[in-house]
Amino acid sequence: MLRYHMQGFSGYGVQYSPFFDNKLAVAAGSNFGLVGNGKLYILEINRDGKIEERNSFLTQDCLFDIAWNESHENQVLVAQGDGTLRLFDTSLKEYPIAIFKEHEREVFSCDWNLVNRQTFLSSSWDGSIKIWSPLRNQSLMSLTPRPLEITKMVDPLNAILSNKKNFTGISKNKNCVYQAQFSPHDQNLVISCSGNSYASLFDIRLPPSKSQTNFLVHSGLEALTCDFNKYRPYVIATGGVDNAVRIWDIRMLKTSGSATTSRPTHTPSHNAACINEIPNAHGLAIRKVTWSPHHSNILMSASYDMTCRVWKDLSNNGIKETYKTNSTDTGKGCLFNFTQHSEFVFGIDWSLWGKPGYVASTAWDGNLFVWNGLG
Repeated sequence: MLRYHMQGFSGYGVQYSPFFDNKLAVAAGSNFGLVGNGKLYILEINRDGKIEERNSFLTQDCLFDIAWNESHENQVLVAQGDGTLRLFDTSLKEYPIAIFKEHEREVFSCDWNLVNRQTFLSSSWDGSIKIWSPLRNQSLMSLTPRPLEITKMVDPLNAILSNKKNFTGISKNKNCVYQAQFSPHDQNLVISCSGNSYASLFDIRLPPSKSQTNFLVHSGLEALTCDFNKYRPYVIATGGVDNAVRIWDIRMLKTSGSATTSRPTHTPSHNAACINEIPNAHGLAIRKVTWSPHHSNILMSASYDMTCRVWKDLSNNGIKETYKTNSTDTGKGCLFNFTQHSEFVFGIDWSLWGKPGYVASTAWDGNLFVWNGLG
């Protein structure tokens, strides 16, 4: 295990470089990201196995997410709390080479298109997703997840289904699009998750009235994270405030009870599109899920409970037998539990390089750890 401490800053996002096996970028904020500066760290693992800072950029507001430019080895995009995205050249000093400003509130996520490498996207607390070109100051397209009137139906229904005395329904952050992501298989598909407990799948080739499919993913509580499987184009994972990780088959959405236009009639665990779930994956809300770039059935999660966990998706266990992943039995899906962080874990990423299984994680404790999640 390797460690780097960001003195005075809390980690929010981390990503390995798609070009160099020893380079990482970390997005951070001072004062736990609540007020004050942000900082972009460019780190390298040297030949002695130590992590060193090669460059850094101080910003006026917290940085919540990060994405390397998939077509330029020195460029890194960050999502900032003042509603902007900033593109930095890591070979330069101090200032961004481009600023993109259209969002009206904090930008919580950014993602570079792996297929069409000339576009990236962002999602914000203002309830929108925007698609950009690094060559233009104005966005190419703006997407809005399903109108929030649907939450009026979801609240009373899920208060009953959840069977929780302290259930409070949809949060005040129902407008917030916590994460959005391009499909790694199709440049025109986008998935997002929001505070209204819904995930939204967009096909940007279609007209707005037909481009969107929505499905309830976390029992009326906030959906905080989503990710496409790198090998199965039709499979995504989500995580949320209900402490659960759920795996979905998007081919089944139009026939499920909670998709598109109809009122939801089932909990996600009984939704035909939900092919696996880990109902108590963590002790607190799940802030990030990400599929392995090396295995079709392995994913990782990070949580406010200060741990990271590596899971095997047992629903994809072969043709003859399928199983549900179990969060309490290490023999049924939980491969590794990383407990070295001492604060909320926000950022995780798999290394694309070397022996499969190496990951990086960063948290509010200011630490970046590099460790092997597969042993």
